[in-house]
Amino acid sequence: ICFIPGGLDCSISFVSHVLGKVCIHGRQKEILGILVPRLTDLTRSDCIWQRICWRLVECVPDRWMEAVVLGFVQRAPGADVLSRLLGNLVVKNKKAQFVVTQKMLLLQYGHATAVLQNLLGYLSLDSLRRTLLLRVLQELLETWSSSSAVKHSPPEQQLYISKAILICLSHLKKPEIESCRQELLTSMMEGVKCHLDSSLPQLRRLGMVVAESISLKINTEGPVLKFEYEEDNETRELKSLLVQTPPFCVVPSLPDDDRSEKADAALPLSPESDEKPHTAATVMPDEELDAELDSDDDLVPYDMSEDKELKIKAPVYIRDCIEVLTGSGSEDLDKWAATVKALESLVRQNPAAVREVSVELAKILLHLEEKTCIEGFVELRQRAQVAVLTTDPIPVAKYLTSQFYSLNYSLRQRMDILDVLVLAAQELSCPKFHGMTKHSGAQKPCIQLLSGSDSTKDWRRIVDERIKSKTWRFNMGQSRVEPASCPNEFNSVAGHFFFPLIQHFDRPLTTFDLLGEDHLVLGRLVHTLAVLMYLAVNTVAVTAMGKALLEFVWALRFHTDSYVRQGLLSCISSLLLSVPAEQILADMTEELLETQSWLGDVVEKDPDGDCRRLALQNLLLMENLKKKLEAVPS
Repeated sequence: ICFIPGGLDCSISFVSHVLGKVCIHGRQKEILGILVPRLTDLTRSDCIWQRICWRLVECVPDRWMEAVVLGFVQRAPGADVLSRLLGNLVVKNKKAQFVVTQKMLLLQYGHATAVLQNLLGYLSLDSLRRTLLLRVLQELLETWSSSSAVKHSPPEQQLYISKAILICLSHLKKPEIESCRQELLTSMMEGVKCHLDSSLPQLRRLGMVVAESISLKINTEGPVLKFEYEEDNETRELKSLLVQTPPFCVVPSLPDDDRSEKADAALPLSPESDEKPHTAATVMPDEELDAELDSDDDLVPYDMSEDKELKIKAPVYIRDCIEVLTGSGSEDLDKWAATVKALESLVRQNPAAVREVSVELAKILLHLEEKTCIEGFVELRQRAQVAVLTTDPIPVAKYLTSQFYSLNYSLRQRMDILDVLVLAAQELSCPKFHGMTKHSGAQKPCIQLLSGSDSTKDWRRIVDERIKSKTWRFNMGQSRVEPASCPNEFNSVAGHFFFPLIQHFDRPLTTFDLLGEDHLVLGRLVHTLAVLMYLAVNTVAVTAMGKALLEFVWALRFHTDSYVRQGLLSCISSLLLSVPAEQILADMTEELLETQSWLGDVVEKDPDGDCRRLALQNLLLMENLKKKLEAVPS
């Protein structure tokens, strides 16, 4: 940009056309990286340069306006600078208004948080643009509270919209909040319901944070909405967006002495406090004085240093445990707690006694509620259930799978059943640990060597070490010792775990509808079936399980919930990894071709990133399976 001498009039339309042409051809970064800092300096104190800059962007043709506006928003160092550079462009130009209020907020979601703050801060800095800010907030809340948008948009877009809503709320003034209080309340109630219905923890947490923030804004004096959730970096960032410092107010750092003087000057001075600061602190009302005289602080406490905690002896028989757990009296709470803690080890030590009452014990544990505070009660109960199921698999599995589709069970109990089935299947399908004892709660079992004193093993080990010391190897990974071979106990019971769960999923009950509102449990069921299928590798029933699972997946492949779709794609992975390639080719060729076509559509069109990744993984597994079959000689 050059200076025009002599006060001559000039037109900058040509410069605007050049700017738009350069930006639309992908040279945004190069030209605006130089132009924006220069214009920022020139417009800081010169209103003439501000008008020149406004004319520069206003004269850009509409077909290039998006690239220019996006570049300015991304590279402006703050909302106040962006306001100086663009002026009221969004009010004068419809294309720029569409880009700023629609495309960058509702149709795109890849911009950084700083870009959102620039954009929405720019809308808030002028009275003509604040009407657009309120309209943007209304449209963002409509999208956020739409159940269809929550189901069909990726979590990244939901996070982006949530950030935009919180930034908009931070710029609202009290009169504006009062004018749209009812709309905010309605959107909050609808949106939090949609998000809490989601199967994804991230979306549920997003709904809670945004609802809390809206409630905090509209109820400044009364009670506010409060949820219980675990805070992470994402939630802390979202909450920080609700507190905005003015974009045009930069507080310089002051020396310590100046800072203390400024702080003292900011405090209101009270003449009484200046004159008598110490006497004001020692004056005590009569009521507090009487309360101090009536306190029990002067009583001498009992000496309890030699007291010992009474140890309650846990039952040693299974039937005694059943009597304690089913007792209605509250006087034996200590004995009840000791029984819960000792039940797992007692079940594993007495398998014969457990088999006599296994179903009854499984029923008691399924309905067991916490009578007194026990640390880790849920885990203790779950480990005891797993111990009972692994001790007597067939009858207990039949009972649990039948109860999964029964009436009068909560969703939590149904999901507990699925968790117990998965943990028990993992234990039955893995080698035994720690000698002859199974490791009860091991989700990721580790292999430990059994100590042996056989001399033949010693000489073998010495020879192996000598060979290793004399041998050069390239790209040698960490050596692993294979576990001792043992029968797969899951082989004979896999069908009892799997088939009852897959039979009645499409039959709604009065209090339970898997294909309706209980899609969270459906997602857990689908993931459970995927794990059971994976653990059934090399079992007799694996082919029949694979065929049934493929029909199940095909019936639900277009489900709207992303968590359910992720589970369905995991089922395909488990099937390809567990069922022998020859059986897949012989019994499921046609179904597999249709599945391959569906997976291709998922990779291209599914809004969820995890679903696309799993579908691509399955396509690669199919390609490897095809190559493996072609390599086998006929």
